Amino acid sequence: MAREFSRTQRVSQEMQKEIAIILQREVKDPRIGMATVSGVELSRDLAYAKVFVTFLNDNDDDAITTGLKALQDASGFIRSLLGKAMRLRVVPELTFAYDNSLVEGMRMSNLVTSVVKNDAERRAAAGEDEEKE
Repeated sequence: MAREFSRTQRVSQEMQKEIAIILQREVKDPRIGMATVSGVELSRDLAYAKVFVTFLNDNDDDAITTGLKALQDASGFIRSLLGKAMRLRVVPELTFAYDNSLVEGMRMSNLVTSVVKNDAERRAAAGEDEEKE
């Protein structure tokens, strides 16, 4: 029977959990703030990891850039704690990237809501016009 998930997927899921715990408990940099790990993309040889993060409190580009810079500066520390938490032959080199899918999802949801609202208003106005005739 074949495995449902590859080794890279299993390791990336575990790494996502561990990095989230490390960011929550160990990293004390105020520039990072409330960072959430939304995903980890691993190379096939498990040597490089791209960690996708979102910042809950910050919506401006300067705060995001500052937070990513702080995470990149702390990547060695995070990597050392990750090596202690996970039993891997090689601890991957971490690269942090901002994940804007949450913001884009909210924007799309607002657009759909406004279109539905406008459509309902148009139908109501069209219904009133038909009643007058």
